Amino acid sequence: MFYLYNALTRQKEELKPIKAGHIGLYNCGPTVYWFAHIGNWRSYIFSDTLRRTLEQSGFEVTQVVNITDVGHLVGDGDEGEDKMLVAMRREGKSAFDVARFYEEKFLIDSDLLNIQRASVYPRATEHIAEQIEMVKKLETNGFTYRTSDGIYFDTSKLENYGRLSGQKTEEKQAGVRVEMGEKKNASDFALWKFSPADSKREMEWESPWGVGFPGWHLECSAMSKKYLSVPFDIHTGGEDHIAVHHENEIAQTQGADGVLEANVWMHNAFLMVDGGKMSKSLGNVYTISELREKGIEPLAFRLFCLGAHYRAKLNFTFEAAQAAQNALDKLREIVRGWETPSEEICEDYGKRFLEAVRDDLNTPQALAIMWEMVGDEKCVSATKAGTLIEFDKIFGLELEKYIGKKIEIPAEVAELLKVREIARAEKNWSESDRLRDKIEELGFVVEDSSEGQKVKGK
Repeated sequence: MFYLYNALTRQKEELKPIKAGHIGLYNCGPTVYWFAHIGNWRSYIFSDTLRRTLEQSGFEVTQVVNITDVGHLVGDGDEGEDKMLVAMRREGKSAFDVARFYEEKFLIDSDLLNIQRASVYPRATEHIAEQIEMVKKLETNGFTYRTSDGIYFDTSKLENYGRLSGQKTEEKQAGVRVEMGEKKNASDFALWKFSPADSKREMEWESPWGVGFPGWHLECSAMSKKYLSVPFDIHTGGEDHIAVHHENEIAQTQGADGVLEANVWMHNAFLMVDGGKMSKSLGNVYTISELREKGIEPLAFRLFCLGAHYRAKLNFTFEAAQAAQNALDKLREIVRGWETPSEEICEDYGKRFLEAVRDDLNTPQALAIMWEMVGDEKCVSATKAGTLIEFDKIFGLELEKYIGKKIEIPAEVAELLKVREIARAEKNWSESDRLRDKIEELGFVVEDSSEGQKVKGK
């Protein structure tokens, strides 16, 4: 049995694929105007863990991750400037060059986190025709109206608008301060925005309604339909997408095609930083590169994220990240001393592990089972190694690289360790630090403990 929490029904449900043996999976991807931060990466680690668990359970997965390279306005609403154009002016590049640069950086960091590549990464700018076609269908079906600045979706025309967030249209409007402009309802949203009449916009296209660009929500409805057809099985994203972005996706697909976009909607909770919200003004919006500069490996951050259930808020601190790094280092050191993996696995641990991950991705419980298995002296190391490799197909921590790979210390490093030991005995700390750095340049890390120097491979 495989159970997932469905935000649409607000309960855990047994997974029932539309097509036997296959899962269509859509994950809201990056807006490529800046580097993805660790809050974004929590979402992508969650979706990757979901995909790995599905594949480990025998499903073939078609995964789509969109690239938002136009249409996402500052503030996530219908007012203000496109984030791509803001980045263009900031960096003195074309909006298209900005998009390709940050898309490449996104994929590089994704690889560092051992996130499997999606089946396809469709770009919004390369699917304008599909988005225009969807607006035309919505127009034909009576869900649109025109204002001086664009074509809008009339949410009052959709009987069950608000079903994902649990708020009806009138409830969404009550007490909400928005710039109504020519909107009929506060919850109405742009499908197509017109370019300014007095200037040419870098990212703009011809349409039946005039020159302009698509609304942010439109791309996901149009591209998920193209690559997965609708309805498909699972749609994921951060919990911040529930009330607006995913609500509007559902509305667009239902208005255009009369069907639900996806059967199961899954959302990860926010990543907090030092107990609060991430904010550029607070200087706590960290990237993967910034973690690496502080000695936290991308895979250690992945382990940190796996330590909490995806639907539970997770508080990032550098102390907690360092604890995850230490745990990963410890695990690597343990498995270095194991025998070559056998094809057998520790059956009881394997069964309990799969029950945990198939119960709405209970990764904290799965990690606890893993550590219990690692410390079980009744299970021989070769069998534990084979079991751990199976577990790591879901964890994605690349542990197989370390199993049975004992560190061989070259004579040059061994000699430096002897000299450093003398320096420490003489309390010559500057020389001790210099030698430690020299050893690190040769590919080894020295840790000082009450038992003396300990050497690890980098």
